[in-house]
Amino acid sequence: MLGGGKVAAGAVAGSPPPAPTTTPTTSRAPANSSVPEIMGSLQEVYYNLCMEKSRKINSFVWHLLQEVDEEIEKGLEGITLNIAGNSRLMPVERITSEDFWILSRILKNNPCINGLDVRYNLISDVGAYYAARLLQKQHKLIYLNLMFNDIGPKGGELIAKALHTNTTLKYLRMTGNKIENKGGMFFAAMLQINSSLEKLDLGDCDLGMQSVIAFATVLTQNQTIKGINLNRPILYGEQEESTVHLGHMLKENHCLVALHMCKHNMKNCGIKQLCDALYLNRSLRYLDVSCNKISRDGMVYLADVLKSNTTLEVIDLSFNRIENAGAKYLSETLASYNRSLKALSVVSNNIEGEGLVALSQSMKTNPTLSNVYIWGNKFDEATCVAYSDLIQMGRLKPDNTDVEPFVVDGHVYLAEVSNGLKKHYYWTPTYRQACSHSSNAGSILVPVGPDL
Repeated sequence: MLGGGKVAAGAVAGSPPPAPTTTPTTSRAPANSSVPEIMGSLQEVYYNLCMEKSRKINSFVWHLLQEVDEEIEKGLEGITLNIAGNSRLMPVERITSEDFWILSRILKNNPCINGLDVRYNLISDVGAYYAARLLQKQHKLIYLNLMFNDIGPKGGELIAKALHTNTTLKYLRMTGNKIENKGGMFFAAMLQINSSLEKLDLGDCDLGMQSVIAFATVLTQNQTIKGINLNRPILYGEQEESTVHLGHMLKENHCLVALHMCKHNMKNCGIKQLCDALYLNRSLRYLDVSCNKISRDGMVYLADVLKSNTTLEVIDLSFNRIENAGAKYLSETLASYNRSLKALSVVSNNIEGEGLVALSQSMKTNPTLSNVYIWGNKFDEATCVAYSDLIQMGRLKPDNTDVEPFVVDGHVYLAEVSNGLKKHYYWTPTYRQACSHSSNAGSILVPVGPDL
């Protein structure tokens, strides 16, 4: 099914295209190949290019192009072509660099398509060259997802340099491509020149300390980036230099809305650097410091800054170790002072009943906090009853938390449900809407363009 001008990956399952009654005179079919019926302009161009390069026609791509042709015939524009290589709805032949060259030729002059999602394919550095050419020549593309495509430092360099002159792309996802420190430096240099990119995801790209510092330095001046993901850089040492520089950036930058610093090996000293900056920052609304080494002492700094900061709306503390004391520090601030925070995730933080009950009590006096995620902590019966009561009285909506109460032999327990701030960061489900509000609440509460 198509909706909202998007083409869903795997939306059409089936066998390779049937043989046609006629063959275009401009093309030559390779031996022993099934020649498909030409049903639309994009399909025709794709067919001709495959014949020209003696490439086997990818039935998955073929069906998606057929859907795009149908959407174009209806007069729709702003279509995102989704050719995700990890679709589980049908067997997928992942596209290679040669396939991507053909796609880039198809999209180069098509004004109706402004988004391309080719996550989890095999385009490599060679395909990155064609992606760079596409960015230089296609002036309608605003969204490009190249997540996990075996792109290395050279491919990263090519794409970053193409963005020096590109003035239309707004959202770029490079997640999981090992561009390393060298590629990261080219992207940082690009941000000194590019004035159109609004959201950049370089998570899991093996960035080094040098490139993280370079991004922090560049973002003190860049006034267009609204969201940046620097998850899991390769950092050495215990001095937490990255947080020092990113903290300084937050004092100077007044445009950044979302900052993701997952897996930075951040400790209490690092969160203190960020909190010191947040006293002065008035733009950041989403702070992700999940999967770090922050303990209860770090919550003293965060709880204190939340007393005066009126901008932060979403904080992700998942997979740290704030324990009971840290949860109580936050609860006291949320109950008595802060009225701007909307979502808090403390998943897997070694919090026991006392701390979890304190968080539930803060919701009774805080009318703004709407989303709380607590799974992975140590539930006792008091915790189960407290959150069951919040849900039953309507204070905590079932879609806004990751637990669901149930009763066995008169005792209340909590079960996990698949809700969270970014459940579908790495994958999308096959059984329901990919951009579900309950599973991706972070990007819903603080929208910065398409969910990366």
